[in-house]
Amino acid sequence: MEIKWEYTRKRSEFGRPCSFSDLPGEVTVDIPPDPSLAGDFIPQDPVDVAIQHGPVMALHEVNTEKVQVTSRGVNHVEGGWPKHIDPRNTDMTTRYREEVERDEVYIRSILRLSTLMEHCIRQNNAIDIYEEYFEEEEEEEEKEEPPSAKTISVLRDPNLVRRMATHLSWHPDACKELAVAYCSLDFQDKRRDMSFDSYIWDLENPYKPELTLMLSSPVVTLEYNPKDWHHLLGGCYNGQIVYWDTRKGGLTIEATPVEFSHRDPVYGAIWLPSRTGTECFSASTDGQVLWWDIRNLSQPSERLVLDITREDQLRNALSAISLDFSLSMPTKFLVGTEQGSIISCNRDAKTPPEKIAHVFSGHIGAVYSVARNPFFPKVFLSVGDWTARIWSEEILDASSIMETKCHIPYLLDGCWSPVKPAVFFIARSDGVLDIWDFLFHQKDPSLSLKVSNEPLLSLCPQDNGRIIGCGTRLGAVNLLEISSGLCTLRKNEKSLTSTMFEREARREKALQDKQRELRVREQLLAQAKKEEKEDPQEVFEQARADFFSIIDAEKQRRGLAE
Repeated sequence: MEIKWEYTRKRSEFGRPCSFSDLPGEVTVDIPPDPSLAGDFIPQDPVDVAIQHGPVMALHEVNTEKVQVTSRGVNHVEGGWPKHIDPRNTDMTTRYREEVERDEVYIRSILRLSTLMEHCIRQNNAIDIYEEYFEEEEEEEEKEEPPSAKTISVLRDPNLVRRMATHLSWHPDACKELAVAYCSLDFQDKRRDMSFDSYIWDLENPYKPELTLMLSSPVVTLEYNPKDWHHLLGGCYNGQIVYWDTRKGGLTIEATPVEFSHRDPVYGAIWLPSRTGTECFSASTDGQVLWWDIRNLSQPSERLVLDITREDQLRNALSAISLDFSLSMPTKFLVGTEQGSIISCNRDAKTPPEKIAHVFSGHIGAVYSVARNPFFPKVFLSVGDWTARIWSEEILDASSIMETKCHIPYLLDGCWSPVKPAVFFIARSDGVLDIWDFLFHQKDPSLSLKVSNEPLLSLCPQDNGRIIGCGTRLGAVNLLEISSGLCTLRKNEKSLTSTMFEREARREKALQDKQRELRVREQLLAQAKKEEKEDPQEVFEQARADFFSIIDAEKQRRGLAE
């Protein structure tokens, strides 16, 4: 927007131009004192008089036109051929080039220019013109910036009957769009006029959804295909798996049959890396993990029962409420259960019981979120009950290597920062978002921000870690922009985080060995006390009976041998 201020005045209104010159002082009026008026004045000594004489100033603001700066480059190629030379004819250009290279003028020019070129090359090698002399000072200044976050946009459920924003998924291409799954997870919620639709939002237009995803059952989870951006995977409340092609509108392309689908709501549905980009798998509270191919959704291609007793019985299965998969470990995945356990699974195992590699126990309540660290895949985060815990797959029999303090409100979701290895986000039931940086603070979060008066149910950061979406119980999605200190990778931060995780793993392993040693010592002491309490006469009689029984057995053996 161009802003102008014009001040117009007639030339005659400016008055007669002033002509100043240097003249000596002169008395124009002289008024002698009147003695009769002296009684009307009050003598005052000293006399202070303040006079302010200065120019009248005015403050104006001018909005200048924005200068458009562009970077341009020129790619110089061989050209300038004479008219009788066809540039597309390789033989003619090669012959002409050889003639020019044999010319004495050309040789003298090359020798003259080569000296200057060599001097410039040596000068460039001697001095690094792009060297940053104050890089460390700039980093120190950035570290001093206090962590902060601000709300840049709010996406609200357009329906009158509000539902929960249960899952968020950013578009893989520059994160310009956000898919939000809307579903009411309250038991037997049968409110009138409750919509089953979910939406895709464009960040440039936060007031109206870009695309409406129409369903026959509410969708609990949504996930973009990282290989084919137009495909969107959904897990429904009735247990079905559906997918959309956004190029063809908001109607589902295909859905799994009810008889072969999950029996409970699908809380996790993730795409798998494959050549076709059509494979996925899902987990539900019915205790099953099913693998699918969207080219044929008539029945699952593979099935796993989350029975930790390894009997492959559905009645003993644990209810899956969260699911995680990392591209760095294509055969392994993690499942968080309602019973507080975290199951580490390996798809390449031969039999279903062997696919359950290990079970981590530590939470009292349901594990609402489980996520591998994007920099260290063997380290993963779990969020449940009142704490968030960090685990290491290298230590199987121990508890978590690190954990947050015990919060008063319930923790409902959590995720790692995609750009900083020690930063993770926690969603609380009191509407507060906690941002933890374990590299600097392990007792308290680096930033706690009141996002909403309603509980936060879902979190999803962009790939650059700058913006994070927070879904609430009433269907509002708050988009927060985080300060640069919480989304910029510092120097040596990755190595320091690795050292911290290794140190905590060694500490936990040492505590585990010490606890095992104490347990063995207690068993030995209990056994020794038991032996001391025995009657010596009984011990003698028992030893005597054992001795004679051995002799009788030996006599029988020799008698049979003769």
